[in-house]
Amino acid sequence: MGELVPGQAGRAAGPRRQAMTATAMRGLSRFAEAGGVPPGGEFLLDYDVIEAFCVTGLRGRKCPARGTYRSALYRLAEAAHGPPGQRATPFPGARAPAPYSPAERAELAAVAAAQRDPAKRSSALAMVVFGIGAGLRPGELVALRGDDIFRHGRQVMVRVSGPAARMVPVTSGYAVRARELACRAGSGFMFRPGPAGRSYKNFVTNFARGLAADPAAPGLPVRRARSAFICGHLAAGTPVPVLLAVTGIAEAGSLARYARHVRGISSSTGALRARCRAEHTR
Repeated sequence: MGELVPGQAGRAAGPRRQAMTATAMRGLSRFAEAGGVPPGGEFLLDYDVIEAFCVTGLRGRKCPARGTYRSALYRLAEAAHGPPGQRATPFPGARAPAPYSPAERAELAAVAAAQRDPAKRSSALAMVVFGIGAGLRPGELVALRGDDIFRHGRQVMVRVSGPAARMVPVTSGYAVRARELACRAGSGFMFRPGPAGRSYKNFVTNFARGLAADPAAPGLPVRRARSAFICGHLAAGTPVPVLLAVTGIAEAGSLARYARHVRGISSSTGALRARCRAEHTR
């Protein structure tokens, strides 16, 4: 075979890249479906779903193959959601949103409880309770049902499905309201019960924007609610292995972006990894 002249290489690489991307998407779709991820690009091309697929779904594959799949899927995710720094769960090095202050949390709960429509009120409260109180991601909140909430001794727990399946203890200040919302929902959805386009890209975001509130009140992005949950655990001294388990975060270094907001906690990825190793051995 002769060498490709300039320009031919790019044209030859195009079909190969497209075929490889299609193969990666088929694998990601099968992995997401098996894990209970809701349909739709908002959830399928979530960066954390992609990471779970590359780490767990491609277990046994060589690192170069994983890297190739990751790169292809990240390109698609960026087209759907924007650069990694703008996504719901960014790269470990990207800054996390600042957690809510105690006063802001109280104000958000008041805003949610003040919604006139009962369905809107319960959905707004679910965002507060299971965002700040359990650290759920948007796709996890959308999939949450009333019977996913249960008691384990004195603790109220959330059963999270999907690629980062786990059990999450609800923060004590939100436990009672979590049980109330679960009883009201029964086996139905906690967020936006009834018929709804759950695969819509901005399903959660658009709902939050439509809440009736004082213009000066803090907004309710799920990213910031999750940040409040994680930072609260860091400040309370929760062991890193335990925090990784309840948040569904795969690697200790990923906590660095949250640790920047917590006084007295090192935001060094190396220090957090070392702490995780030490706490594993206790």
